[in-house]
Amino acid sequence: MRKWLPVVIAALLSACSSSDEGKNYYQLPAVQQTQTQSTSEGNHLLWVEQVAIPDYLAGNGVVYQTSDVQFTIANSNLWASPLDQQLRSTLVANLSTQLPGWVVSSTPLGIEQRVLNVNVTGFHGRYDGRVIVSGEWLLNTQGKLVKRPFNIELKQQQDGYDAMVKTLGQAWQQEAQAIAAEIKRLP
Repeated sequence: MRKWLPVVIAALLSACSSSDEGKNYYQLPAVQQTQTQSTSEGNHLLWVEQVAIPDYLAGNGVVYQTSDVQFTIANSNLWASPLDQQLRSTLVANLSTQLPGWVVSSTPLGIEQRVLNVNVTGFHGRYDGRVIVSGEWLLNTQGKLVKRPFNIELKQQQDGYDAMVKTLGQAWQQEAQAIAAEIKRLP
């Protein structure tokens, strides 16, 4: 019996390691666009130049805040593509929907364009069932600068990473609506 013991232990260890859950990949929900504008009226051009994120958000893992001072970066719950790219592309899509008659792009559009840069400082779930989306944005309109901070907290409707990512997407869309409203107010 003793000579079979190492084989049994090895079999149990390999069974445990193969039963690990696989990796889950997440993409922010896409905004539903009814029609894409390909022309602009006058000088309605907006270039979303950059969406910057801090190092702790720049990795592949989805971030979860476990206490008021501690964050966990998931090993099995990962972003399907870099988070800064997802934030930029969904911001362009959301702004395109919110600003009819505008051409909103992630590439430079011309001399008369407005330029938007966003610095995201928080984009994570939190131990109390809420998600945090925070940072600031800077809009350059022909040399006139408008800078606004943002801090959105939304409650998740369910537990889990799926619900967290969907709620993060809702908060990001909410901020895009706020940016669009501010742009509409400007001359």
